[in-house]
Amino acid sequence: MRILTAGTPAIACPTLAVLDDDPDHEVVAALTRPDAAQGRHRTPRPSPVAVEASQRRIPVLKARSLRSGQAREVISAMDVDVAVVVAYGALIPADLLERPRHGWINLHFSVLPRWRGAAPVQRAVMAGDSTTGATVFRLVEQLDAGPVYNTRSYPIRDTDTSGTLLRRLSEQTTDMVTAALRDIAEGIEPTPQPIAGITTAPKITPDDTRLDPSWSAADVDHLVRGSSPAPGAWGELAGERFKVLLTRIWHADEGLAPGELRATKKHLLMGTGQGTVELVTVQAFGKRAMSGADWARGAQPAVGATLE
Repeated sequence: MRILTAGTPAIACPTLAVLDDDPDHEVVAALTRPDAAQGRHRTPRPSPVAVEASQRRIPVLKARSLRSGQAREVISAMDVDVAVVVAYGALIPADLLERPRHGWINLHFSVLPRWRGAAPVQRAVMAGDSTTGATVFRLVEQLDAGPVYNTRSYPIRDTDTSGTLLRRLSEQTTDMVTAALRDIAEGIEPTPQPIAGITTAPKITPDDTRLDPSWSAADVDHLVRGSSPAPGAWGELAGERFKVLLTRIWHADEGLAPGELRATKKHLLMGTGQGTVELVTVQAFGKRAMSGADWARGAQPAVGATLE
């Protein structure tokens, strides 16, 4: 098949690589988002998909939106059998959905219809789900509502962040895309999604990730792991924003008030509304990320210091 791919972050690269390496398919072009400012000096850098495609000598199309512009015109005229989307980051206009002979298919990292939207893995971890998964479905106008070619479930580990879980899913689900392409070639139609069980997964913003120490230790841990590595959970310590990038539930009763910090030689602990968490990785305002214990040795927080 002649294929157009669409994706932006690193989690889209495994699928791009598998399709490009498959002798049964030809990746005609890779659609991705424009270069984005990164790093301390905000230098524009190409997306991971743009880098991967360029290294493979696949033509790259860059577009923030397909409602207008050169990329839209190129895709409208493109001779492809199917378009494969993995985390592109923008909606496909209705008229372009009909351009490839077999439409557009999407590898989405949840078992639909649970967690339709931009941040399914983050929302699953934040909600304390014990499992997640992946779905390959045909794109339709309604967000993540198209009929399904295949699904697969995976456990969410107690140590998973959204970053580690996304990476694992992206590497272990490429065969789901190739299986869907075989179904398309054989004329097998996808199955409509269930009506029951729909939940939504809007993009995570910093407003979603402010820590509330009055929550239970489990809920605080879910929020931190679900929002790591970005945008990161945060609170205020001595009036300055203080990020918490990784936690671990502490199984001893330390008698700490919600938000109260206590440093030991090897650990930085925080009380919650029910139980205690260890702040494994933190980032004080204007500083680099570091272990909670290392931060405490340098900062020496006062007795009774509280994250609010």
